[in-house]
Amino acid sequence: MRNSVNLANLKKGNYNYEEAVKTLRTNIQFCGSNIKVIMLESAVPNEGKSSMSFSLASSLAQIGKNVLLIDADIRKSVLVSRYQLDKEVNGLSQFLSGQKNKEEIIYETNLNNLNIVFSGPYSPNPAELLEEPVFSLLIQAARAEYDYIIIDTPPMMNLIDGAIIANHCDGAVLVIESGKVSYRVEQKIKKQLEKSGCRILGVILNNVNLDSGRYYGKYKKYGKYEDELQESE
Repeated sequence: MRNSVNLANLKKGNYNYEEAVKTLRTNIQFCGSNIKVIMLESAVPNEGKSSMSFSLASSLAQIGKNVLLIDADIRKSVLVSRYQLDKEVNGLSQFLSGQKNKEEIIYETNLNNLNIVFSGPYSPNPAELLEEPVFSLLIQAARAEYDYIIIDTPPMMNLIDGAIIANHCDGAVLVIESGKVSYRVEQKIKKQLEKSGCRILGVILNNVNLDSGRYYGKYKKYGKYEDELQESE
């Protein structure tokens, strides 16, 4: 019998947010049946990547897809505290270091069709752990069991973790907080993902002020970025 955990603090977003997540879900499905392992990546912390990872995973689960969410941010995870777990859980860092087996780190949740691998205790060497062959074996086993595997990764600006994870993914979605990160920085992240051979599926522009009449002028550089992404595919 698989471990289970109760997720609390499951607040719904506003209408616009929920519709945006549904649109993202639909776009992911239209990427093709060969796109199963998807990482969500950002350049810097606090761009909404972890929230979006959870929202996408739970949205796919709501339409009957069997989904595994992997929290691979071993350095600074937010999932355990954000969803107020009712007990201590094992996690990815313990599996990669040989302390726990696969069955001990996959948790069923109180959301139908959604299982989670939490990050586990902080590790001083997460990049080295992610390079362990057992991480590849975990992803391979998940491919056989789940319709989608969504991976929440550490920010990629100054860390190699995301590039390592990208080697095991079918596609990546970039999460950008509007007005926070420069076009040049995002181009650097794009090139890092391309070097890994991971297909860039698209970009989520997060925390957009839709009421601002200056939106299109202020953020036109991201429109340019999205155009370049489309040309690269």
